[in-house]
Amino acid sequence: MQNKWLRIAGTLCLGLFVAYIDRTNLSVALPSLSADLGIDGAVKSLVLTMFLIGYFFANIFGGILTRGREPKTIVILMVLIWSLATFLTGFIQSIAILLAFRFILGITEGVYWPQQSRFARSWFSPNELTRANSIIQYYGQFMALALGFIILTPIYDAFGWKILFYITGGVGLLFIVPLYIKMLGKNKDAPYKEEPIEDGNKAKLTLASFGGKSFFLVIFTYITQGMLFWGITLWIPMVVKSLGYDGMAQGIASACPYLMAVVLAVPISYISDKTGKRSLIAALGLIIPGLLLVTLPLIEAPVFKMALITIAMGYYASSFTPNIWSIIQKTVEPHAVGPASGIVNGLGAGGGGTIAGFLVGYMQAVTGTYIAGFVVLGILVILGGVSLITYGKIKNRKAEVI
Repeated sequence: MQNKWLRIAGTLCLGLFVAYIDRTNLSVALPSLSADLGIDGAVKSLVLTMFLIGYFFANIFGGILTRGREPKTIVILMVLIWSLATFLTGFIQSIAILLAFRFILGITEGVYWPQQSRFARSWFSPNELTRANSIIQYYGQFMALALGFIILTPIYDAFGWKILFYITGGVGLLFIVPLYIKMLGKNKDAPYKEEPIEDGNKAKLTLASFGGKSFFLVIFTYITQGMLFWGITLWIPMVVKSLGYDGMAQGIASACPYLMAVVLAVPISYISDKTGKRSLIAALGLIIPGLLLVTLPLIEAPVFKMALITIAMGYYASSFTPNIWSIIQKTVEPHAVGPASGIVNGLGAGGGGTIAGFLVGYMQAVTGTYIAGFVVLGILVILGGVSLITYGKIKNRKAEVI
């Protein structure tokens, strides 16, 4: 296929952009949606995290059950279902239906996620993986978070919460699904394609196929980063508002951490592929931001608190996210790439993110500030960075190139 960077990486980047817009639109819509449906207290945390509950199970089982299936077919079907669920959210009149649609969103995006690693592993060489993952699983994600708050906040302020779901769901149905059908290639045409799996002759998934016992260190690391990412992302619009920002200023301030991530990703991805020090770079992408978040209570001025959060999230996201998937794709056996990605992302983003969503909400209720929850997230993510350094040392001792 000519220009795989555009047709595979670029197309999947756009798809993930829409996926993350569909995940985060609720954070923008929540104030007036809560008033209309009577959402408060613990129910608000449940509404925000219901997506992650479905995401948790679907990543794990979706990655395993879809191995050997055509990834192009799976991603098209998943985008179709979740876009429809998002569009229909604009018509809801009860909390139960809202929870059901967010659960469906989590299930379908959870099945979708491991397929991205399968595309990266099949279409790009080992020396291209960090750059490929930066485009496929990174730029779309963080551009959505950066631009999404800026785009969606004024639309919400002008037209209310319903229009957000009509627009974001409609884009998936009318644009992304046709784009995927036209642009994405099939596994049989990929230069590094997975071997076809014959009925009754599937390669077994064992701990060794995931890289051995050290795989548990990766899982723990990803759980802590999932707590960091979702603990901040789910609550960032409300955190920004609590720091005194409103209207367009709120949207821009909410976007700053993710804009920083997009800018830093270019040089860091190049350095990662050039040096091969992916484990160290990813680990520092957790430890340094963790230390910054721990210092938040020492900062008085809201603008400096926001600056610290921006630097922490930007550095974490640009250093950790592209590298962790390159590490996984290079250290597990080819037939285990999809399942490994699903297990790691399911437990990390789904499990860790769900816990963090409730944790930050609980800490805010107890202390009156979101900053207390952010400090706890900082401590946890430092431990995750130490875990990844340990993982890298184990792999180096075994003379495996990461």
